[in-house]
Amino acid sequence: MSGPSLDRLPINPFPSVLGMADGNLANYLWDAATARVRIIDWEDSGLADRAFELAEVAEHISHIDGDLDSDLLLAHLDLTSAEAARVHDFRRLLALGWLLMLGPDGPAARRNPPGTLDRQAERVLALLDS
Repeated sequence: MSGPSLDRLPINPFPSVLGMADGNLANYLWDAATARVRIIDWEDSGLADRAFELAEVAEHISHIDGDLDSDLLLAHLDLTSAEAARVHDFRRLLALGWLLMLGPDGPAARRNPPGTLDRQAERVLALLDS
């Protein structure tokens, strides 16, 4: 996986945002009383690349147990075509990173339910194909 778009990922051409660097869905709590999402677990937060943060939420392994439709979520955001392409490239990298962590020698291999590695491989292939 290489190419000019991936070579440009380290350089963020957009303004930085406050990011969590942890897309675990358990960090986002729905507050029905206010119809807002409340965010917890700010320990790794700091200045971040918005495209990376969005990709991190979309591709965090916690989506396997949840109901998050990443594509639908991203469709509701006002992303320019350049931002959308950047999010997509980050999604590919993050999904591949999770695949490696879930693999036979990966640090997360033993604690995931059967079939998790296969589902993640399918997700990576789908993202690479799109």
